[in-house]
Amino acid sequence: MKILYKYIFGQFAKAFFFSSLVFVTLFILITAVERLDAIMDNHLTLQEVIRFFLLTIPATILITSPISTLLASILVSGKLSLSSELPALRSAGISMRQLLTPFFLGGLLLLGLNLISAWWIAPAAFSQTHLFEQRYFIKSDSRAKENQNIHLLEPDNTMVTIGQMDPDSFTLKAVSIEKFSGPRLISRIDAESMGFDKQKRVWRLQNASTRVFNENDELFGFQQSMQIKLALSPSSLKEIHLHPDEMNIVTHYRYLSEKREAGLAGLEPSMVAFHTKTAMPFASIIIILIGVPLSAKKKRGGLASEITISLFAGFLYLGLQKTAVMAGNQGVMTPLVAAWLPNLLFLGLGYLIYKTAID
Repeated sequence: MKILYKYIFGQFAKAFFFSSLVFVTLFILITAVERLDAIMDNHLTLQEVIRFFLLTIPATILITSPISTLLASILVSGKLSLSSELPALRSAGISMRQLLTPFFLGGLLLLGLNLISAWWIAPAAFSQTHLFEQRYFIKSDSRAKENQNIHLLEPDNTMVTIGQMDPDSFTLKAVSIEKFSGPRLISRIDAESMGFDKQKRVWRLQNASTRVFNENDELFGFQQSMQIKLALSPSSLKEIHLHPDEMNIVTHYRYLSEKREAGLAGLEPSMVAFHTKTAMPFASIIIILIGVPLSAKKKRGGLASEITISLFAGFLYLGLQKTAVMAGNQGVMTPLVAAWLPNLLFLGLGYLIYKTAID
């Protein structure tokens, strides 16, 4: 039995590697054609171009992993069926559950690798590709605009407004700090600049004017330098404009926790993306339950029909996943359900196919 498992596992690994290589190459070629004008206009070196495309590989493999897994499982089990090896194994008493074992071992290995990629590797790579695209491919001042007129909600009904932020030194200019009691403004601080004191772990305001509003009058004050304690930190300030795909799983969780604690709304897209980072890797192991039983019997068309079925099912999963994400972003369903719904649907479909397979 161990020899059989090793043989099937080896064939599955080779088929998955080949499928992933094909998809990665295809995606790189498509992206290269789309970006060719920008590459030529910016006179990018071959080293820069290669680095950019290498950084796109983790996200590409993560997205296409369910299709590659399904294609690999169908090709291997279909080949066993077409060569009459599978009927011989079934005649020898090998059940469908035993046949699925080496495929699931491969799926568990892919699950672990995809979780590491989705939680850590892909976000880091996406962050670098995003910076590269902002520098060379996007001809706009969007990066400059996103560092201006920043509004942050602090605990205790406090609003921090930043006129301009230097993303490198985290020097904040034209800062206003307003505190409310219900709808009424009770105090306001306007400072020329604000910087973080790492030793005291406080923010230091420069040339700050303070106003305290009572029911009948207003108290005014001015200080050349004053310190203030805020929940805002340089690390969270650095993450303000991060895209959810740029955040590793720890940063993403902390980001959502801070925003929920501050009472901010409109977090659905980020919450869907957070749950998807865990749900997507599980698709590779779930989809095996469809591929192996589906190709366990000989069909007309041979491997061509097997490939067609796998591509259709794989892209159907991606389509469902995109649709569920859109529904989750719009608040039609909860973020957790939106992220896991395609997996649950395919798990149910796979279970039905498995139960109807002949032992």
